[in-house]
This record gives sequence, structure tokens and C-alpha cells, in this order.
Amino acid sequence: MTNAPEINIPEVVAEVRAAFERYDRGLVENDVPVLNDSFWDSAQTLRYGVTENLYGYAEISGFRAARTPAQHQARARRLENTRITSFGRDFAVANTEYAILASGQRGRQSQTWARMPEGWKVVAAHVSLLGV
Repeated sequence: MTNAPEINIPEVVAEVRAAFERYDRGLVENDVPVLNDSFWDSAQTLRYGVTENLYGYAEISGFRAARTPAQHQARARRLENTRITSFGRDFAVANTEYAILASGQRGRQSQTWARMPEGWKVVAAHVSLLGV
């Protein structure tokens, strides 16, 4: 393969891990501005959730704004087996498994991150539960 991107440049992986961890703290704290800021503000962005398919930043941010504190609490989770892989300096994927604390239900999450002028942003995400 010619012109293949360099895989897992340490400083790029560290940058994406920091962005991923910021997003995850936003989930734990239900910090809607941080969650919204983590996604690319574009009609091209998508998020497939456990019960919803969201197309574009407006739908994703609207979903976050409509979530109640009770819905948020029911989703508190512990991450496991997180893997971040960078491809060159401007593209990465983050994959993790999680366990919902209240129920023990297990799930998985994948995010595609791209470096934009304003920083690392999720351009596509998928969240699903296992065994459902």
C-alpha cells in the first residue's frame, strides 16, 4: 500500500484520548455543552444510538437537550476495553465496551474522530447494547 498513513502516532493518540475522556466526563456529568462541543457541527454528522438514529448536528444536540436527568442517571456506566487508533494526524477511531451501573447491562460504543480547525470532533458514532 503506497502512501499509507502512519498508525498510532503517540501524540495524536494522546490528543484523541483526551478528547474521548472529555466527552465521557460530559456523559457522566450530563454536561450538554461539552457533549455538543464534542461533535462536528455539520449536517453530515451522525449518531446511531441504542433507540435512535440521529442525522446531523441539530438532531444530535436536540436529543441531548431533551434528555431528562432520570434518563441520564439510568445510563451511568463503567468503561472497559477502550481502544483508540489513529490514522495519520487527522483521523482516529475510538471503541469501548461499557457496563451500565444500575443494571449491569453491557454495551459498546464506537466513534470516528476527525481533526477540524476547532479541534478533534466526533463525525460519526454508534452506541448499542449487547444481548438486546
